[in-house]
Amino acid sequence: MIKGGFRTTILVSSAAALGTFSAATAQNSTGTPGEVFDLSQWKITLPIDDNGDDKPDEISVSQIQNYEHSDFFYLNEDDHLVFASPNKAATTANTSNTRSELRQMIRGTNTRIGTHDPGNNFAVEARRGSDQFGAVGGRLDATLRVDHVAINAGEPNAKAAYSVVVGQIHATKYDSTRSGFGYGNEPIKIYFKKFPDHEYGSIFWNYERNLAKDDPNRNDLSVPVFGNRWDNAEDPGESGIRLGEEFGYTINVHRNTMYLTFHNERLGTVTQSRSLVQGADALDNPYAYGGDTLYFKAGVYNQCSTRSGGGNWYAACAGTGDWETDKANGDYAQATFSRIVLSESTPPE
Repeated sequence: MIKGGFRTTILVSSAAALGTFSAATAQNSTGTPGEVFDLSQWKITLPIDDNGDDKPDEISVSQIQNYEHSDFFYLNEDDHLVFASPNKAATTANTSNTRSELRQMIRGTNTRIGTHDPGNNFAVEARRGSDQFGAVGGRLDATLRVDHVAINAGEPNAKAAYSVVVGQIHATKYDSTRSGFGYGNEPIKIYFKKFPDHEYGSIFWNYERNLAKDDPNRNDLSVPVFGNRWDNAEDPGESGIRLGEEFGYTINVHRNTMYLTFHNERLGTVTQSRSLVQGADALDNPYAYGGDTLYFKAGVYNQCSTRSGGGNWYAACAGTGDWETDKANGDYAQATFSRIVLSESTPPE
């Protein structure tokens, strides 16, 4: 079906029949994440500021190969990759949310290519000069479970309360937006959200209208997958996903379209698609993200901000800044990945 520019198909099938999302693809190892997962095109931002520069620490592609953090980025006993992030910690510019999150680096260790240069990012085929980018399109496959979302929100009606983003595509923010692009928005953020009194949570994804920050129409359009959208506080029941229940996602940007696949052993497979060169609705940028510079992200982007003020984002979540205290109080987000794979885009089946 097609609704509001989004194409959705629901297929109920077994994981064995699908053959896409394996239960665990990590190799047996007792080493660091880089010895088990291919991190050759990833750097990570962590919710710490060990170097005292008032910014969250970043671990580069070269450093991450032998890096782990015992609280926020480590292998568990099954050699699966754990990401954790407290509600209150160091944050990047322009956000009040903490993260333990990978950022795609197509350049690998070749630092002669700038982080925001075309050679380190991808574009859709229709973008002018797309042949100068590190890739045209791309694909991210992940299999994971969400272990915990923050449970203490002072403003529980904020849409972002009790949620975490576990995968996304981000656009680079340019110095000039005269072209109608370069706003640094997100064509997709994959969410898990679970209210404290519900047994099941919901998987959904948001598409952000690609408009300037001060444009009142720059809102997220929410698309349900398993359970509800982010603005629905009803209990999703068995149509949702429990904490600790595994699911998988594929974000496949091929030519000018974003093809999505979600799978859960119990609920089956959902496929959806979205043009990245045609606006989602009459209020969106008419060319969507067709002129942007893009990159994948994966891990834990904790949406339970300690900031107050209402609206979608500021849930006034509890947090002391002390990890052991906040973990004991449930003021953090955590997810465990058994699979994270970057590859070239593939034609839709």
